[in-house]
Amino acid sequence: MQVLDVTYMLELVPILLQYLPLTLEMATLGMILALVLACLLAVVRVLKIPVLNRFTILFISFFRGTPLLVQLFLFYYGLPQIFSSLTAIDGITATIMGLTMHFSAYMAESIRAAIVGVDRSQTEAALSIGMTNAQLMRRIILPQATRIAVPTLMNYFIDMIKATSLAFTLGVTELMGATQKEAAGSFLYFEAFIVAAVMYWIVVEALAWLQRYLEFRLNKAYSR
Repeated sequence: MQVLDVTYMLELVPILLQYLPLTLEMATLGMILALVLACLLAVVRVLKIPVLNRFTILFISFFRGTPLLVQLFLFYYGLPQIFSSLTAIDGITATIMGLTMHFSAYMAESIRAAIVGVDRSQTEAALSIGMTNAQLMRRIILPQATRIAVPTLMNYFIDMIKATSLAFTLGVTELMGATQKEAAGSFLYFEAFIVAAVMYWIVVEALAWLQRYLEFRLNKAYSR
């Protein structure tokens, strides 16, 4: 039975750490853009804005109903065929676009559910004292909806970090792509992927701790 090459694994850690920032950068930027888009989609769904609501339902259905890998290929290989101006699109941009569209579809439904979950009586009370819909959304609904949605949104961010591993299929050398190259050069696949798995695990555990902290802070006012 072959023993793990621990020396190789330790030597691999600093090499792979160089590519971790790109993984986190793609996930963070994708999360920010997805959150903005998801909020817009959720508001359209809640207010049932004519025409836009139909488009929103179709958008959510498509990006929830197709694999992320297929969507990445559509952005990277498909769009340049239709729009010649997009031929210069690189793998990183395509990955961020794919992550944004894919996860915004899921997040929009979570945000919509959180908004709808706010007690209707508070909406009626706010409108009765003369608040506009914009003030109602900003001062009453969104702060409470945020508390409800945070755990789910953090889970999506964790999923997004893991989903960046698909970027190597577009030629992006992030954490997973670098691991694949190192493993192919050394033929120590098991050791290489164990190191990568532990790195992803540590990042996810750090985010899980942050999620628990945010939940505690947001729920503090309601626990009295």
